[in-house]
Amino acid sequence: MAWIKTVPMAEAGEALRRAMEAQRALYPIEYATPVHPSEGGGAQIVESHSLIPEALFHAFSTFGVLMSAGLPLQRRQHEMIATMVSVTNRCHY
Repeated sequence: MAWIKTVPMAEAGEALRRAMEAQRALYPIEYATPVHPSEGGGAQIVESHSLIPEALFHAFSTFGVLMSAGLPLQRRQHEMIATMVSVTNRCHY
């Protein structure tokens, strides 16, 4: 649960809905289901950016492109790198 105000997908306005859908479209299909979904069905880390839809899109579309199935790394390598970055930053995501 985020400690700041968030806008659940069910209550999202048009700009936020477009930003969430556009960034989600860049992720490989195996990332379609959030690991830690919130009550509204979205991922809590994404919803923590919901007050600024444009920032949400840019932050998470970057990650989506970095996880692209078209890159020479396998998913397990992507996950290992993401895990090490999270550990280094002391982030539980």
